[in-house]
Amino acid sequence: MSASRSHRVLLIVGGGIAAYKAATVCSRLAQSGHQVQTVMTRSATEFLGPATLAALSGRPVGLDGSFAAQHPLGAHIELAREVDLLVVAPATANLIGKFAYGIADSLASTLYLQNQAPVLVAPAMSDPMWSQPSVQRNIQQLQQDGCHTIGPESGWLSCRVLGQGRMSEPESILERIEQILSMNDAKK
Repeated sequence: MSASRSHRVLLIVGGGIAAYKAATVCSRLAQSGHQVQTVMTRSATEFLGPATLAALSGRPVGLDGSFAAQHPLGAHIELAREVDLLVVAPATANLIGKFAYGIADSLASTLYLQNQAPVLVAPAMSDPMWSQPSVQRNIQQLQQDGCHTIGPESGWLSCRVLGQGRMSEPESILERIEQILSMNDAKK
């Protein structure tokens, strides 16, 4: 993956076992010359340590209730400035629902509402959750709102079954990121 120019990418990491894949996405984006700012939900920190994303991105990780002194205007305002792409990987059913309904009760959901850049959502959850009519309505709402989506894929899930809900692999997500960034550059 080669970047034609450096872009600002805001990577929101939701809570789920697929959070470990976000480390690869973050690392490869930074290696390609992009400026990566990461934000983790509280539950994401149960699966992946903030220190990992801070080291890979070279920037402090945005967390709920932190960075007040660093962001006098509010982290949701300052972190969303001049972003070229917002990526949500993994996007849990919880985040997808909050985004679809405009609920702003965390740094991640508030950033989504503050953001003016294109959005790429990479869902990850169990097959029964992904199959729920409410989740399908929410993902359709995000697509109607202009969000790009990738996955989920079929495969082995952390609940020890085969099914739909596996987050797309980092390489596929990175390819989609570059496509979206290239489309946006062409519009400018």
